[in-house]
Amino acid sequence: MKQILILLSLSLVTLTSMAQTGNLSGHVSAGEIMLPSATIAIQKTKMKTSSDSLGHYDFYKIPVGTYKISVSTVGYRRAEQTITVKEGENNILDFNLISNDNSLDQVVVTGTRTPKRRTNSPVIVNLINSKTLDQVVATSLSEGLRFQPGLRVETDCQTCNYSQLRINGLQGGYSQILINSRAIFSPLMGLYGMEQIPTNMIDRIEVVRGGVSALYGSSAIGGTVNVITKIPTSNTYEFTNTYQLIDGQASDNLITGNLSLVNEARNAGVSVFVNNRNRDHYDANGDNFSELPQLKDNTFGANFFFKPAKNQKLELSLSSIYEYRFGGENVKKAAYLAQQSEERMHNILMGSADYSISFNDDKNSLSFYYGGQKTDRKHYTGIIPDGDIEKQAFFANPPYGTSDVITHQGGVQFNNKFKRFLGGEATLTAGTEYVYDAVFDEIEAYHYEIDQKTKNIGAFVQNDWDITPKLNFLAGFRVDKHNLVDHAIVSPRLSLLYKFKENTQFRLGWGTGFRAPQAFDTDLHIAFAAGGVSRISLAPGLKEEKSNSFTGSVNYDKASEHFIAGFTLEGFYTKLKDAFFQFPLGEDQFGKIFEKRNGDGATVKGITIETRANFDYVVQVDAGFTIQSSQFNTPVVNIEGLEAKKEFLRAPNHYGYATVAYTPTKNWSISANAVYTGTMLLSHFAGVGTGQNVDEYFTTPTFTDLSLRVGHTFNLTKIESGIEVFTGMKNIFNSYEKNFDLGKNRDSNFIYGPNLPRTVFIGLRLKSI
Repeated sequence: MKQILILLSLSLVTLTSMAQTGNLSGHVSAGEIMLPSATIAIQKTKMKTSSDSLGHYDFYKIPVGTYKISVSTVGYRRAEQTITVKEGENNILDFNLISNDNSLDQVVVTGTRTPKRRTNSPVIVNLINSKTLDQVVATSLSEGLRFQPGLRVETDCQTCNYSQLRINGLQGGYSQILINSRAIFSPLMGLYGMEQIPTNMIDRIEVVRGGVSALYGSSAIGGTVNVITKIPTSNTYEFTNTYQLIDGQASDNLITGNLSLVNEARNAGVSVFVNNRNRDHYDANGDNFSELPQLKDNTFGANFFFKPAKNQKLELSLSSIYEYRFGGENVKKAAYLAQQSEERMHNILMGSADYSISFNDDKNSLSFYYGGQKTDRKHYTGIIPDGDIEKQAFFANPPYGTSDVITHQGGVQFNNKFKRFLGGEATLTAGTEYVYDAVFDEIEAYHYEIDQKTKNIGAFVQNDWDITPKLNFLAGFRVDKHNLVDHAIVSPRLSLLYKFKENTQFRLGWGTGFRAPQAFDTDLHIAFAAGGVSRISLAPGLKEEKSNSFTGSVNYDKASEHFIAGFTLEGFYTKLKDAFFQFPLGEDQFGKIFEKRNGDGATVKGITIETRANFDYVVQVDAGFTIQSSQFNTPVVNIEGLEAKKEFLRAPNHYGYATVAYTPTKNWSISANAVYTGTMLLSHFAGVGTGQNVDEYFTTPTFTDLSLRVGHTFNLTKIESGIEVFTGMKNIFNSYEKNFDLGKNRDSNFIYGPNLPRTVFIGLRLKSI
């Protein structure tokens, strides 16, 4: 009887103990990216699990008590939190991991349209994070993109300073820029948008070099840049005032602010950003005509997220950009009274919405998305003529204009995981999307008008197959029907990844792409040359340009307890068919006229090497260098009366960058960076009184732009904040163009080299710590 009572007591204790349990769930993220396959462990127990594709994890029936929960995943610093599990409660514990600055294994989305670790991605995806943007003192997207292998940002107008991004030697029209993975960076934003997007709006930038039309459609021939804006992850704030003095004469003041709030349940949050910039014009050669225009910017926006359930997420993004830009003769009067000037007033609204859900034990996920952009622009582009009769006509009808641009993109994407697929695992991705873009740009005085509506319906399929843990094969294609192309365009894509041991990856890739015969980027820009205005029109019967791209690369990294170092060597070869070029048609009463035509083809080829090293998180070094050749198959005419050239204009055969960051203590930061640009060929249209009166081809000198930043943070522990004071100099050796044209008859496209002369800056930042 006594033994029976003991057994009953033990059973009662066991049952009571089993009843005293609770559950634990949460999400693992890094910024707005949910981290799949992270390991979550309850220390001093055998309980362990992994996060799903939306970063969610669950533990059930944990005995009540206090535990330390640890999270680890490749590419991010290990994190721990303590939680007390109470009886019968569903406890929630989220983790926001911090990436290792030296890591090559962060999660990216641009290369495959699904979250993927960089070392597992069959295509190379490079990252620029907000920390790097701060170290190089980038004020805008334009400045930040200079510090990536294979990328080059150039300024192309002396008067208005529009810029374009070149990837692997190809012009800006071949580079597709996405905002939060959406193609809402309109043709008009292609002129000024990279300078209009402030860096405090950006969480990170993902870059894919090479053709990816199989994923993103038209214009993704040279590569794709995906600008991902800040999503709230915790309660933080940051306010910064940066003052720059350009060559001792022009002031540039920037005020930025960021605020992030997340609710206690961590299923909803909002981040807000503001940016104000006021820059004076800058005149490099004392002719009273600016080389850098006056800028006044006001930008603000907000990003929201809400998780209605553990397997669902809704994200919203809204932003507003206002910019006033004036360049040319430095006068305090209306634009049309200046001898030569360009005036721009942009009002831009952008937004996106994404809803994602996973189901079927995380084997399937479905997302619906929309992105939109609207630009209203009022502008003036004019040069006062010399003759009295011409002046009367000019003042009677000055060349003011208007621009209206609307872009919409909507789509759906479905992912299906195969746990068993021909001996391995695979993820099938399929989707469809619709892009509508309407561009209207008019200057009545010049009889100039672009009124164009483009519509593109695309459908894509991709199979990402892990044949073995070391071998991955990606195959996919996209079908696009563009309203300016009379047939459907099929863009296939193949990529192969082989992991040789743990620290080396080999990649091969092939893909085709296309560029529709529509008004793009620089085609919307009216330039000054030889006392007139140059305009570009589209040739009758212009057809799409097609590409065939091949890439191959090897990626190697060696890690030890105190350092990691490695390199990436990539070769690229792109064959263009019916390549676009601008043919000089002659002149009319307003100036030179060019026509966008199809050539017979072109070839772009080269190699890019990237090196990196990190020593104990104290010293970080990154560098990249590109050697390339960009040539038409048949010489094209650039300047009437001069010989035709095979070489692409403004395409240096070698260029590169390097950054060094030194953090001796937590409160000190020192960083230096350099951008090198090799020689390149330009066309130069001369005008009377400019100091250079011969139409010519011009080969530029080389440039090395070296900059330095030093910062120190003072901790205010009582209010959990810090004050950082920083200072430094951009373009220390003033490596800047020395032979600008003079006066109103200048060729405004005759500009090259770094975008800023020597510039001193100082700043103050208040931030949460």
